[in-house]
Amino acid sequence: MQKIFNLFDFKQSINYKNEILAGLTVAMTMIPESLSFAILAGLSPLTGLYAAFLMGLVTAILGGRPGMVSGGAGATVVVLIALASSHGVEYLFGAVVLGGFLQLLVGLFKLGKFVRLIPQPVMYGFLNGLAVIIFMAQVAQFKITERGIDGWMQGAPLYLMIGLTALTIAIVILLPKITKAVPASLVAILIVFGIVYFFDIDTKKVVDIASISGSLPAFRIPEIPFSLATLQIIFPYALVMAGVGLIESLLTLNMVDEITNTKGRSNREAAAQGLANITNGFFGGMGGCAMVAQTLVNVGAGARTRLSAIIGAVTILLIILVAGPVIEQIPMAALVGVMMMVAIGTFEWVSFRIISKMPRPDILIGMLVAVITVLLHNLALAVLIGVVISALVFAWESAKRIRARKFMDDRGAKHYEIYGPLFFGSTTTFMEKFDVFNDPNEVIIDFKESRVVDMSAIEALNKITAKYHQQGKTLHLRHLSPDCRQLLKNAEGVIDVNIIEDPTYRVMTDR
Repeated sequence: MQKIFNLFDFKQSINYKNEILAGLTVAMTMIPESLSFAILAGLSPLTGLYAAFLMGLVTAILGGRPGMVSGGAGATVVVLIALASSHGVEYLFGAVVLGGFLQLLVGLFKLGKFVRLIPQPVMYGFLNGLAVIIFMAQVAQFKITERGIDGWMQGAPLYLMIGLTALTIAIVILLPKITKAVPASLVAILIVFGIVYFFDIDTKKVVDIASISGSLPAFRIPEIPFSLATLQIIFPYALVMAGVGLIESLLTLNMVDEITNTKGRSNREAAAQGLANITNGFFGGMGGCAMVAQTLVNVGAGARTRLSAIIGAVTILLIILVAGPVIEQIPMAALVGVMMMVAIGTFEWVSFRIISKMPRPDILIGMLVAVITVLLHNLALAVLIGVVISALVFAWESAKRIRARKFMDDRGAKHYEIYGPLFFGSTTTFMEKFDVFNDPNEVIIDFKESRVVDMSAIEALNKITAKYHQQGKTLHLRHLSPDCRQLLKNAEGVIDVNIIEDPTYRVMTDR
């Protein structure tokens, strides 16, 4: 048995009790969310549960982050709702397969590392916005959407729901102060379930959302025409779904890395997400990605290996096959209370404590990402906007830092010592530093304290060299790295490159 565990990266000692109980807790919290998202997309409830099982199992075994939980997440399903409503569920399955293939390519070509470009303020905004979404989704459970009624609970049903939810939250908060032998979330669900069952309390249950009994998922090829027209229809949806899923999954991976002080493998996780979605499309699942809330439940319950996620996925399958009637009787108040605590734990409260120490642009970026996440429920778009704005702010600030120290040496040559990065944002200021007409016949530009970053910088060097050459003057560029010298080949006829000391940096390289 241990050899099998080692095969799947179970190299550290396993706390079987924590892993098993965490997996059971995760399964309980995944069911209502998977059902809700499937119904939202106009799909069969079992489509959501199949996605939870298939995504959870494949990524648990093959993924790059032990302890992370994947399932039928709303972030990816929302992208596909329009496709399913306009062309049918078979096109949705086709898009899931194609999206999974694109994710697999990202993993195989090792592009997952680009998630490191996401700044910390964007992470704060992402997590804070996500926490609000999770919390508000639980508040929505206090609505009645049956028997032709669409409104908030009132009277005794409302007070009962609030009371059971408060009891769940109290157990989750207080039990760890007494013992951490079992996950507080699982204990809270069981206690509230027992109270409702034995006292025959009439309150909202899982069965009020949908039935979760069914059979094993069966392999089937999506029934769509294999043509260029079909590809044109599903490719945009597949591309967006793949991007959304990878961003949320890799952000979740980074989050677990920080919590556990370990290092996940982003490219392996991207490939696993792709394989899981391909499997989903061929076995009737709605597709998905990493689930932040369930991952936090899992890690918070003490899970650190793949075993908990495997148990969670298998538990969902067993529930579909044999335990559906029992699980359908779990009070929604218990699941709502657990997820509300997850939302509170997801929120980055530290962002409030350090807000006075953060640069003003970072504060605004974090708030913007959070607002977009909450209003649009589009995590990928929010993160993308945050990254773009952060990059523009960085470029603007860096562009203002380029300076030139000027002096004449004993030979009458004029020196320009450049400080700060030379890139597209600073080239205009760089060009303004030189007095081409009044400079002596020999000019030296020293890049020892600067970095030539991109092709805009190379073009600026070409232009300034040409200006001096037109005036019959000699220009020396000193302390340029060999990488930059290679990029300057087109101007080597008029540029005198004199590399005296090879600086420690490299231009446009990826190590």
